[in-house]
Amino acid sequence: MSEPRRKRELARADHVLPGVWRLRLPLPWPGVPHVNAFAIASGSGIVLVDTGMHEPGALGQLERALALAGLRLEHVRLLVCTHAHSDHYGLAKPIVEASGCELWMHPNHRHMTAAAENPERMLERRIEVAAHSGVPAAALETYRERRSGEGVGIAGVVEPDRDLLPGVEVDSDLGHWQVYETPGHAPSHVVLHQPDKRLLLSGDHVIGRVSLYYDFGYTPDPAGEYLSSLDTVEDLDVDLVLAGHGKPVRGLFRLVGANRSAVHERMGRVRDAIASEALTPFEIVPKLMGATELTPMMVNWGLSETLCYLRHLELEGQVEKLPDTDPERWRLSESKG
Repeated sequence: MSEPRRKRELARADHVLPGVWRLRLPLPWPGVPHVNAFAIASGSGIVLVDTGMHEPGALGQLERALALAGLRLEHVRLLVCTHAHSDHYGLAKPIVEASGCELWMHPNHRHMTAAAENPERMLERRIEVAAHSGVPAAALETYRERRSGEGVGIAGVVEPDRDLLPGVEVDSDLGHWQVYETPGHAPSHVVLHQPDKRLLLSGDHVIGRVSLYYDFGYTPDPAGEYLSSLDTVEDLDVDLVLAGHGKPVRGLFRLVGANRSAVHERMGRVRDAIASEALTPFEIVPKLMGATELTPMMVNWGLSETLCYLRHLELEGQVEKLPDTDPERWRLSESKG
């Protein structure tokens, strides 16, 4: 099934509160029409949090959003990336080159910067993982043909000038923003908390609706790490969540609870899928997604999510991979079945 076509949007700027602009930047992905960057007043310029994705016309879209806020790239005094995914880091290089600013980002960014340096190697790695997971060879060949030479949505690799780690504070006119590590969605993910104004720049850790995605294959237990990261932010004093997608939203405690419940419910779907027979990860995906007609993007996201849940359940001793199977097949552990 091909991806549905839709009309592309134009970037815009929304004044969230004094000293904070939300820059709503268009994305080419079905179901994910935009990403947010945030311009935060800082002295004679701004701290820019996240960048938008690199694609034709993307830098012009960012400049359009900044202009609507009365700003230019030259006003960027510091660029902060909540994580290294293409829609949050993709335009970092041209922003740094145009403004002369520093980039601050978590050091565990190789999950994306290595892919930007060698996109074809990343493509072949994805295909290899998918093949071992049971994705049909014909579908993989179509995927290879469609994605070969496409790039990864990053204009160029720029290394952070400072590692964004706990203890680092980001200065702004609103006060200091404190850094919290929140891996799971991505190994490089952080959130920034402004305790005086009770604000949270949450990136993709929590947004206004439940939307789960994990990078598979870079850390031992992405789903478990995500659950631990929910614990990290749950007790922060937050009035308004400035998320990477969607409108600013209140109710952090509710959002954390909804995401935690969704993880356990979806993990349960994976466990239930192999309760009576061993299945490949690809065979589990429709049961996880609750649909038989899946778009390529749904398969891509669903397979990564499935693999992360299998890994977490394996570490808990609940499931096991059958020995000497290719594609791999999973079943409930004999002690748990």
